[in-house]
Amino acid sequence: MRAWAVHPSEHRVELVDRALPTPTPAEVLVKVVATGVCRTDLHILDRELPPHRDSVIPGHQVVRNVVAVGAAVRTLKVGDLFGIAWLRSTCDTCPWCRTGRENLCPNSEYTGWDADGGFAEYATVPEPFAYRLPEGTDPLTTAPLLCAGIIGYRALSRASLPPGGRLGIYGYGSSGHITAQLAMASGATIYAMTRGEQNRALARDLGATFVGDATSTPPDLLDAAIIFAPAGELVPYALAATDRGGTVVLAGIHMSQIPALDYEHDLFNERDLRTVTANTRADGAAFLRLAHNLALVPQVTSYPFARVDDALSDLRSGNASGSIVIAVP
Repeated sequence: MRAWAVHPSEHRVELVDRALPTPTPAEVLVKVVATGVCRTDLHILDRELPPHRDSVIPGHQVVRNVVAVGAAVRTLKVGDLFGIAWLRSTCDTCPWCRTGRENLCPNSEYTGWDADGGFAEYATVPEPFAYRLPEGTDPLTTAPLLCAGIIGYRALSRASLPPGGRLGIYGYGSSGHITAQLAMASGATIYAMTRGEQNRALARDLGATFVGDATSTPPDLLDAAIIFAPAGELVPYALAATDRGGTVVLAGIHMSQIPALDYEHDLFNERDLRTVTANTRADGAAFLRLAHNLALVPQVTSYPFARVDDALSDLRSGNASGSIVIAVP
């Protein structure tokens, strides 16, 4: 099969030929239909996340059809359409797994980092970590929901945004624009601070009350803010823009160095600074149901499978707004 793997010495992917993967008894073999491109894929390419597997195939927002099932698989059958997200496996025995916090499992593994992901024609996945998708699902607009959407949902839940509150979003890319739609559906007012005129135009089109560059000061104090950009230098800006008792959430798996914070100026008056670490399967299932009921549709730019490297380059440079998705023939 054809696949795009991390180059062994350069910060890019290369097109390779790989043997068709063989599923274990608890896995299914799938034909990839569409794969979202995520900032995490760039962190893996750039070694900002330490390599877990040599020449791994990235891609972890994947819509797939089952083509073969392992002997122990019970709920999936050939032809089923389902989604694969970042979290691939957990131990199920540690204190975090036993208390519903499997995203903190120290033995967790991830699609496109510990195991080959969706920048390929075929892949395998453990049955318990597959999300069944409803009939009529559009693979291209569903793929970004499987990471950008799920992580945005968890970040929003950790933001403690009051009903009808003012939410600042720093970085209006794939996660940012999906989360904004989710928050606005509950009555929130959105303030978007982001680089790139394409992303700022998208924020205006989707109804943001205020749109500025990444370090702009919004005209009103925020009840909460989520930083999706992997830029630690934005943390003081977000804290300064957040009202007393507000919460700032850092939603990335990697972030550049955060400047020194002044306790009285930045954190006093009970401002909370919180992080997001992956997601639980319960997060994914709850968000996908909500997205279906609200008919959330990401803004998608589609690339053919032959241009995965171009898609990653455009994500890096900010040349495409919203979500980038690879259509696999």
